[in-house]
Amino acid sequence: MKTLNIKPLFIKAFGIVAATLIMASCTEKIDIELDESYTRLVVEGSITTDTTAHIIRLTRSTSYFFPEQAPGVSGAELTIDDGSNLITLSETEPGTYATPTDFHGLPGRYYTLNIKLSEPIGGYDNYTASSYMNFPAPLDSIKAVFRSEWGPDGFYEITCYVQDSSSVDFYMFNVFKNGELISDTLNKVFVTDDRFYNGNYTNGIGIGYLNQSYERQKVNPGDVLAIESARITEEYFKFVTQLQIQSGYQSPLFSGPPSNIKGNISNGGIGFFAAYPVSYTTTIAESN
Repeated sequence: MKTLNIKPLFIKAFGIVAATLIMASCTEKIDIELDESYTRLVVEGSITTDTTAHIIRLTRSTSYFFPEQAPGVSGAELTIDDGSNLITLSETEPGTYATPTDFHGLPGRYYTLNIKLSEPIGGYDNYTASSYMNFPAPLDSIKAVFRSEWGPDGFYEITCYVQDSSSVDFYMFNVFKNGELISDTLNKVFVTDDRFYNGNYTNGIGIGYLNQSYERQKVNPGDVLAIESARITEEYFKFVTQLQIQSGYQSPLFSGPPSNIKGNISNGGIGFFAAYPVSYTTTIAESN
């Protein structure tokens, strides 16, 4: 007769029950109390060397758990001054203000955004922000390189070729596929300084990435891929970098709470008004 040894089974069962009880005892509902701060004006927008209607958006800051889109600030008067010309913006929808369609920035000038609110926010009804527009640094060419080893479906890496200047520079790159902007939010754009190739020829540095697991980014042979390159200020580079860090994955899990990122809006306003030149370089995707 075969004898069943129940001792190991008992110990194993007991261990499972004990582990379950311990895990259950560590579970506790936590109500997080978040202090409410005073309402602030939030400004986002930029002007470039493109001839188009450039957009500036004004909103109010909201609480962490506010369930809707931040409310736009209507009825404001906005102007942009470059020292020689004064441009007045028109409100096209609540909180959205646009320059005339024939407006474009000129490299080498400082641009100052002036905001006059119809009623104060955060104790102020006047806000300003200034940004210098650098001279452009167009790319010589770009290439789309398929990286099969990156992820389950691979990536297309867009690499650039250009002679970098000897000055300390900061760049921002946007990716277009068949005319559609793929990097359509600031946490998707690629920003970099030139510390690793300052004064040298880049010879194929990656500046854009398309994940082939996502339908919107999926590249087919014959697709037109384009890079919008911008030579931005150090101040704007730091702003975008910090925004990407705080809006991305945080490690450790219970790291400190995010703080307001330093922008260039006066009187405690949040956000950034940027001015930078842009240039466009295209390539045709080939079969991988």
